[in-house]
Amino acid sequence: MPEIQNIYDDPTFHEGYRSLRQTGTGLNDVLEQPALRSLLPPHLAGLEILDLGCGFGDFARYARQQQAASVTAIDVSRKMLDAARQMTNDPAILFAQGAIENLAAIESANRPFDLIISSLALHYVADYPAALVDISNRLKPGGRLVFSVEHPICTALAEQQWHLDEAGDKQFWPVDNYRDEGPRQTHWFVDDVIKYHRTVETYVNGLLDAGLQIIRLLEPEPVKEATDAKWHKHRRRPPFLILAAQKL
Repeated sequence: MPEIQNIYDDPTFHEGYRSLRQTGTGLNDVLEQPALRSLLPPHLAGLEILDLGCGFGDFARYARQQQAASVTAIDVSRKMLDAARQMTNDPAILFAQGAIENLAAIESANRPFDLIISSLALHYVADYPAALVDISNRLKPGGRLVFSVEHPICTALAEQQWHLDEAGDKQFWPVDNYRDEGPRQTHWFVDDVIKYHRTVETYVNGLLDAGLQIIRLLEPEPVKEATDAKWHKHRRRPPFLILAAQKL
């Protein structure tokens, strides 16, 4: 089994990521989070929620503002959890360190939930089918899974870069080796960040194979408020794939 990655505790990576999120103007804020939240149940009030890859705890705090009964927020990164705890004063939010690949070892995650959410974490997980089985086993009947990953168009090539012309203008986003699923070593703040490329087909059929019913699939574009020209390129290729599914 591949080693569980914890790149978010790398000091250089952590500082770069923290600075990006603090601006509130990254892709998470402009594209991914609005789309992810659009697939949540209409009301979070009274729900028991499991957040896989909770990061700084932003969603956990949001869910409690929407009157969720409790949020169990899991992350593999100690640095992320330390920061999340400093920003949170709510006894109904329980932070715990652990990996998506090893939920059985996290006592607070071993119970049924109404909603399980994961924001940009499952593309770091090597065994997607096994993760979905663990997640499905923790959903109540009628419970919902909502998650986002980097779009397979983006993860197909490890370089994850636009092709530029001689003037430095973006010409196209290259896609190759799309059917060759597996790890990609890329650079994001630091070298050798490992992301696992999967096809859209694999993401969708994995949910069905785990006994879940697909509710919706999104490839979000920038929200209308993002009028800056720098966001227009993200209409040319989708940065994120977002899926919602329900346990029957």
